[in-house]
Amino acid sequence: MVKKIAILAVLATAIAVFYLNGGAQYLSLEFFQQMVAEKPLVAGLLFFLIYVGVTAASLPGAALMTLIAGAVFGFSWGLLLVSFASSMGATLAFLIARSLLGDWVQGKFGDQLQTVNDGLEKEGGFYLFTLRLIPVIPFFVINLVFGLSRIKAWTFYWVSQLGMLAGTAVFVNAGAQLANVEELSVSGVLTPQIILAFVLLGAFPWLAKFLLKAMGKGNSEQEKS
Repeated sequence: MVKKIAILAVLATAIAVFYLNGGAQYLSLEFFQQMVAEKPLVAGLLFFLIYVGVTAASLPGAALMTLIAGAVFGFSWGLLLVSFASSMGATLAFLIARSLLGDWVQGKFGDQLQTVNDGLEKEGGFYLFTLRLIPVIPFFVINLVFGLSRIKAWTFYWVSQLGMLAGTAVFVNAGAQLANVEELSVSGVLTPQIILAFVLLGAFPWLAKFLLKAMGKGNSEQEKS
């Protein structure tokens, strides 16, 4: 018990120190644009570590950082960075919940935990894939609640990375398209590429539902045959 309290105190102190020392600047577009221009490799590594830290600590800002990744690093590198950083950070949050926050998560998200266990009982890892593809439950809640479920850590990692990939690509692409805006005017912002990027952003949950229905039908037909 003392060990758990000590680790939690260290985590809380690290978060407080980060913000009290101007950590919010590291979540800004301007900061990373300047760093990429001067030290691109260092910028990529720093962005990766901050993203992992933000998601591991269940802090707000992951969606904003995903857009920044596309705007600063471009679609390909942005997708690579965010895909691995988000999955690693999520898995760390999962392990923290499993090791340290059991009672707190049980008290805070008990209903969701029961739903998750029922879903895993029926569908296994595909249930996590569904939640990652269509985020019915918030990202950080999934990380914490699944930490108390029976799923293995490795399964949680690779299913999360696969399930979040499409959504990550849509967000990174939106950020990349915004970076191409040459002037802050109606004509500069409402280009076909940007309009398409944000249409995809809004339509993605519906597209994901359609995909899952198609996969479900395919599985049903295979079982019948």
